[in-house]
Amino acid sequence: MKLNLDKQESEFLNKAIAHWEKEQLLSSEQAEKLRASTEVKGFDWMRLAQYSFWVALICGAIAVGSLIISDQVINWIKSLYYTPDIIIAIGSGALAVGCFYVGRRREKLVPQRVFSNEATIFTGILFTACSIAYFGKTFDNGSGHYSILFLISVFIYGFLAWKFNSRMIWLFALVSLGSWFGTETGYQTKWAYYFLGMNYPLRFVLFSMVLLVVCYLLKDKPFIQQFWDLTYVVALLYLFISLWLLSIFGNFGQLNDWLQVKQISLYYWGIISLGIAGGFTLYGLKSKDAIAREFGITFVLIFIYTKYFEYLWNHIPGTVFFAVLAASFWFIGRRAEKIWNLNA
Repeated sequence: MKLNLDKQESEFLNKAIAHWEKEQLLSSEQAEKLRASTEVKGFDWMRLAQYSFWVALICGAIAVGSLIISDQVINWIKSLYYTPDIIIAIGSGALAVGCFYVGRRREKLVPQRVFSNEATIFTGILFTACSIAYFGKTFDNGSGHYSILFLISVFIYGFLAWKFNSRMIWLFALVSLGSWFGTETGYQTKWAYYFLGMNYPLRFVLFSMVLLVVCYLLKDKPFIQQFWDLTYVVALLYLFISLWLLSIFGNFGQLNDWLQVKQISLYYWGIISLGIAGGFTLYGLKSKDAIAREFGITFVLIFIYTKYFEYLWNHIPGTVFFAVLAASFWFIGRRAEKIWNLNA
């Protein structure tokens, strides 16, 4: 039976075989035998399946929304207005357990149906969030300390991710962790604009750095192996998106305060952000860390072009502005093409 590959995978494999044949690591007969053992698939049915299930979930949500706006359903929902929160919480929890049970069972019985199984698990995640929210409403004492719900979500999603070995659930645990940090720092300051002198982007720079340190300390631990790279990527996303916002808004907590200063006066935040991105790029190149390298290169470009738009959009003619932009992208494309050809 031949190995079924898409076009890009087939091209990569053929280049690798040609290189090994040239370096005499493979004989001509072995190389030809390897080429004959693969075939290019005509259509990426797996990608279609993945997109179809996500579209199905979106369309299902739209269908439910359309149903809800009908008069009969609105009247029925009004009749449920006085339903105790604890009943909704328990009902949502039961539905979540049912979805997780069905998803887990399907993973064992029909493991090849990857995306339909994930869609079932994802539905369970949504019901879990609903259950936690209504349990929070049930036991709310009016303090407004709802960040504790996000913290509870971290442990629940973390346990479920470990139990089901699900990277998708682990992603929700990491998002819940960030949500807890943001809401908890807001609650501790009574929703003031600063926490220990830091606005939200600067807080999340600190948060992401702590997450990166923890991530590296746990790198060799067996229990985190299946989730380590995802945790690393999410930590870098938190870091670089926060740095990007910080390079634009600085450490201002209010939009009115930010509007009263010239953007050029915040140049040092751009330099810091660019320096960190450059540092990750160099680290990724030296240590062969593809994730750090790609994040670093991507955000170096994002930071540079952000400043280009900020500083020059209203100060040079449109023709010159876009000509410089076109030339810079042409240069980047040529350099990237040259590097790609060298690697090939």
